[in-house]
Amino acid sequence: MDHKKNFDIYTDILKEELILALGCTEPIAIALASARCVEVLGQNPDEILVNVSGNIIKNVQGIIIPGTKNLMGVEFSALLGMIIGKSTKQLEILQGLTDDIIQKSIELHDKKICTVYHVKEKPKLYIEIIMKKDGQWAEVEVIHQHTNVTSLKKNGKNLIYNPCKEEEFNSSLTDRTTLTIKSIVDYISNVDLKIIRPIFKNELDYNIAIAKNGLNNDYGLNVGKTLLHNAKDSIKEKMKAFAAGGSDARMSGCDLPVVINSGSGNQGLTITSPIFIYAKENSIDNEKLYRALAIGNLIPIHIKTRIGRLSAFCGAITAGIGVGCAVTYLNGGTLKNIEDTIKNSIANLTGVICDGAKPSCAIKIASSIDAALMASELAMEGKVVQSGTGIIYDSVEKTIENMSRIACDAMLETDDMILKIMTKI
Repeated sequence: MDHKKNFDIYTDILKEELILALGCTEPIAIALASARCVEVLGQNPDEILVNVSGNIIKNVQGIIIPGTKNLMGVEFSALLGMIIGKSTKQLEILQGLTDDIIQKSIELHDKKICTVYHVKEKPKLYIEIIMKKDGQWAEVEVIHQHTNVTSLKKNGKNLIYNPCKEEEFNSSLTDRTTLTIKSIVDYISNVDLKIIRPIFKNELDYNIAIAKNGLNNDYGLNVGKTLLHNAKDSIKEKMKAFAAGGSDARMSGCDLPVVINSGSGNQGLTITSPIFIYAKENSIDNEKLYRALAIGNLIPIHIKTRIGRLSAFCGAITAGIGVGCAVTYLNGGTLKNIEDTIKNSIANLTGVICDGAKPSCAIKIASSIDAALMASELAMEGKVVQSGTGIIYDSVEKTIENMSRIACDAMLETDDMILKIMTKI
């Protein structure tokens, strides 16, 4: 494949992944699917059936739906999406919620028109919504990606039939086979700045705004505010504070949108704010900042392409790896230094669990930044975890694959146990 075509693919991947979402993406995906379903039905249903995978339940259970102050759960996500019914808004569907809409969702919830089922033997990201009214019915199915509608039916007639392989969670995405750490470093070092500037200016505008909101208001555990209060002149603590502050706000119902990474707002926030703070505090120019954001986003995308959108493995850890690599790049690190940063990170925090989206995610985000900076510092001193020890191999790609195997295969039972604990099964 020629060099320019490769670069075009990487730019397309960034545009595909770095999109806006209002609120945690799993509740929003349910709301969006529900809106699509009611549009097809053409009337408000008497009955709603929601079939979802365990990982969807896990990431919806502990999250406040944005703009509602305190509403949570699969039922409210589906009901709000049905009431709004504007699927063209995509992952910003819950923008502009009114008191009347919220009250109506509460009334419908009390009438118990919505029933939720945990479906097993399905992909980790799976949503099926069925709505019924006066003998009419509509059905929508979403698989692998939050907006990937694979089936849309009315009264059994296919309106959309776009099946994907359930075992291949990247089947609906832009081809990722050319992604490697080496090619990513080549891309971010040489891509025309005017191509990536709009992408990352947008990311900065939105993600720094919600970070500041989280630091200036009381949300969740106030992880960001607490870290910033004690930061004094520490750049590291400010980086952690801004990333955590954005998550504090987002996980607690803030109605500001976020530019996501790999389907996750928390991952987008983990990447953006620390890189911005590091560049600002070190008087680094915008060109290098944008290139650092490119590597900070693409490396987690590369890793998550192997792991998938949802798993038992905490996504903040992969996002933190991107931050560590960006800092290494900003400090003049070579490809070898960047690869060593990844190896040091993987040796440290592989296996950190995801026990659902919730306000305390901000703690893990702060920890991931701390670990990423240590990994970068070691790499820039020429220190790297010895190959052949633990899961670290000579090849950085093989090392990433080892971590991915743990996240995808070895942690399947962990995922089941987490869900059992969370749902008190």
